[in-house]
Amino acid sequence: MHIRLATISDLKQLVALRKAQLIDEGSNPTPNIDIELERFFTDALTDKSLYQLLGIENDTIIASGAIIYYPFPPSFTNPSGERAYVTNIYTHPDYRGKGIAQKIIKELIKDVESRNIKKVFLAASTLGKPVYKKLGFQEAPEWMEINYDL
Repeated sequence: MHIRLATISDLKQLVALRKAQLIDEGSNPTPNIDIELERFFTDALTDKSLYQLLGIENDTIIASGAIIYYPFPPSFTNPSGERAYVTNIYTHPDYRGKGIAQKIIKELIKDVESRNIKKVFLAASTLGKPVYKKLGFQEAPEWMEINYDL
């Protein structure tokens, strides 16, 4: 397996991977979100706010992972203000348990470090938590959220 940076030419595969990930995490695959996902990936890859890696085996994408970079007000602990959020971590079921997600996350972290960002955030699925913990991620009490049903 080798890892490469995703490009706009991977758009259809990125959409399919994201939907597969969401379904694996228990989401109901309705409504159709292909147009929204295509728009997101096109915009985020173009403006480089998304650093998406792909795991390739025999010319087939078997895994993915990404960092979304976004601006945030600078603080004493993060003078640049830029934040990094891990997302789109997915490995095809036939390839799970082989350390592929860990390899991709380690490569993602190298990009975060090159930007001198000191903190990386993520929301872990049940399946993903053990992988993140092995890499040193810790559960933090500082995150809160509210959901609004539309």
